[in-house]
Amino acid sequence: MHIQTVAVQALRENEQEHGAVVPPVHLASTFELDPATSDGTFSYQRGGNPTRAQLEQVLSAIEGGGRAFAFATGMAATSAAFSLLGAGDEVILSASVYGGTYRLVTEYFPHQGLGHRFVDDLGELDDDSFTESTRMVFIETPANPTLRVTDLRRIVELAHAHGALVVVDNTFMTPVLQRPLDLGADLVVQSATKYLAGHSDLLAGVATTRDDALADRIGLAQKAYGAVLSPFDSYRLIQDVKTLPLRLERQQASAVEIAEHLRGHDAIAAVLTPGSHSAEEAAIQASQATGPGAVLSFELDPAVDRVRFLEALQIPAFAVSLGGVESLICHPASMTHEAMTPEAREVAGISDELLRLSVGIEDVRDLIADLDQALAAAR
Repeated sequence: MHIQTVAVQALRENEQEHGAVVPPVHLASTFELDPATSDGTFSYQRGGNPTRAQLEQVLSAIEGGGRAFAFATGMAATSAAFSLLGAGDEVILSASVYGGTYRLVTEYFPHQGLGHRFVDDLGELDDDSFTESTRMVFIETPANPTLRVTDLRRIVELAHAHGALVVVDNTFMTPVLQRPLDLGADLVVQSATKYLAGHSDLLAGVATTRDDALADRIGLAQKAYGAVLSPFDSYRLIQDVKTLPLRLERQQASAVEIAEHLRGHDAIAAVLTPGSHSAEEAAIQASQATGPGAVLSFELDPAVDRVRFLEALQIPAFAVSLGGVESLICHPASMTHEAMTPEAREVAGISDELLRLSVGIEDVRDLIADLDQALAAAR
């Protein structure tokens, strides 16, 4: 079945006994067990909950199989991925990795005996890039917020040849547009706060794998760390996922139109989209994803005052996050990537003039008109 059908129908068989078309919410923190064996499908909510289990079934279904684990935040899912590493292990990441991941790696890895190495371009990795300590490559493709594209098939083959895992943060693309597990990745993480939830009203994360041994370790991390998604938020996310393909289709179409409009505007110095860096990256994006997604970044012409531009906007809210039905615009250097040093941001290609726009489901004509009037006001 196509993903839109799967998103809606994944739980249909679960409720045939009652005929309910919407699953119930199980709020219990503890569950009655068999006195003779102390056994039961569920015992304590941190270890498992019927509503969270149903959500994980849906998340696995839209990913195309495997086992999915729902966390309280995207960073909790990423932390669970890094729990696969042991003291002395090293992970390779892109220099433009999400600021929250950068903070986790730079602030906490040293205390855990874990190594990390940021590289300017993951596409330039080769055999010499790996050492005996390299146990993971962590990829965002497209990268946040530069939207650089990494060839997942090539990195998977290279990393596996050196005994390293490949973890992909697929938040920007979602399984609607990109399936890293199909391309050989070992684990996929997402901030479900973004497109999966899509309404800027809950925090959630998900990790998915088709490797049973890895799944057992992620499940243990979920239970041991305790950063699990609540039953009510699990229920809400089940409902939100049903409209994910529809929302993303509208958002992506508008983002493509806005990017083309801005490229022709004399107040814009540069527009960044997946594949815009080079013809090679455009070909890679086309080969591993079915679209560019709904996030774009751009730099203003020096003659345009950035603060005045942002103040003049009437539709996009000046706020962090992305993927919601409402358009959001942010200044990565001072917001999403403020944990980075100025030197690290320069290496990553995140200039002080770069803005990131997450396109919502508003009418694209209104969004373009609003951008135009704000640019005019800020000259």
